[in-house]
Amino acid sequence: MRKTAIFVLLAAISSQPATAQPHQWSLRECCDYAVSHSISIRQHENQQRQQQVHLSTARNSRLPDISASAGQSFSFGRSLTADNTYSNTNTSSTSFSLGTSIPLFTGFQIPNQIKLQQLNLEAAIQDLEKAKNDIRMQVAQNYVQILYNMEMLDVARRQIAIDSMQVVRLQAMVDNGKASGVQLSQQQATLAQSRLTATQAEGTLNTSLLTLTQLLELPSADGFTIVRPSAPTPHSAPEGATIAGKPSLQANEATAGGTVGLVAAVTTEQVPSPETVYAEALGVKPEIAAQQLRLRATDNNIKIAQAGYMPTLSLSGSLGSNYYTNSEFSSDGFGRQLKNNFSQYIGLNLSIPIFNRFQTRNNVRTARIEQENQRLQLDITKKTLYKEIQQVCQNTLTAQAKYKSSATAAQSSYDAFTLMQAKYENGKANITEFNEAKNNYLRAESDHVQASYELLYQHALLQFYRGKDINF
Repeated sequence: MRKTAIFVLLAAISSQPATAQPHQWSLRECCDYAVSHSISIRQHENQQRQQQVHLSTARNSRLPDISASAGQSFSFGRSLTADNTYSNTNTSSTSFSLGTSIPLFTGFQIPNQIKLQQLNLEAAIQDLEKAKNDIRMQVAQNYVQILYNMEMLDVARRQIAIDSMQVVRLQAMVDNGKASGVQLSQQQATLAQSRLTATQAEGTLNTSLLTLTQLLELPSADGFTIVRPSAPTPHSAPEGATIAGKPSLQANEATAGGTVGLVAAVTTEQVPSPETVYAEALGVKPEIAAQQLRLRATDNNIKIAQAGYMPTLSLSGSLGSNYYTNSEFSSDGFGRQLKNNFSQYIGLNLSIPIFNRFQTRNNVRTARIEQENQRLQLDITKKTLYKEIQQVCQNTLTAQAKYKSSATAAQSSYDAFTLMQAKYENGKANITEFNEAKNNYLRAESDHVQASYELLYQHALLQFYRGKDINF
């Protein structure tokens, strides 16, 4: 009977058929893929390219503009002649011209416009990096949720293994007349409930996998799986330990791919103060850099508006010629006239603003108000970042305490369950007491798994605010 029970337990834990393993996505692969395929990221990349175009336009405003024109006109009927009389004549005129204009001085508007667009481009680059960080954080959060759901499914399957073993044991006892059919039916009902719990856990896991694949913009979640780090749990029983002639449940957990032990290294790590993390974050977070760049750009906005008080100077020149015919007298040939009528022009144009209905004054005032608004926006961004860091630091401290207490509770409930299991199998406890001890243990184990992944995520998030990649 005991050998049969052991076989059922092991079969329940490793009931999956041996098949070719699909590609497993690591957290870094998920982050990189999400960043390269996100539609919102591509929108930010387009905004960056638009700023590059604006910068090119500002730089090219220093270059001369060149334009060419050609005109053809015809006149019919009475017109004034060269001898100051009127007669019915037909005339035609053909003209050609080529002109250029070069800005020499614009009140420093052009260099300030170039600097403004350069700062806007740098801010757009930081916005793009901020969008990438947001995607990475979402991916990491969903990734941890999947790992947690995997652990919960394992907990549910271990519950099935325990109940299956007891059903086999009671069936043998019923066959030998040492147990009643009522006891067997109660245990079978418990097993059915455990299977329902496992089905629900599997559905939750599949939902979390689907959520991550949607975030990655994958067409389907079929065959998608993630890398599951493997480490023994901190309360594992000694290797090869057995309980009442059966392999230790904790030993099975340690060899079944449990990931709870990943957080063991961070449980004793001292959580830095929010001020320390904030000081580091100010130098690395792209949202802070973007707002600082925009604040610097407002200085150039003010200078551009103040350029309206200053005179502007430009150099212009043109080349031209024309061809003319009159029906009353003969005209020189086309080429000869173009040569004889060829003209050149060059000039300087100075424009001095005197009064423009206070438009320049109001433009400067508006630019200063925009600068103050941007300074306030930078303060808001800094305060938001500090509040987020405060929350993460507190969450990390709470998660550390919760992890330690849940580990103790899980070990204690496991010890209580193993004792109750021995009493139940020796007829000194009933099925209600056995199920209560088992449920308490599995509940404590579930709380411990949840605390483990909460600490894992909060620690990774804290390191992320300090400028490090999200990884675990």
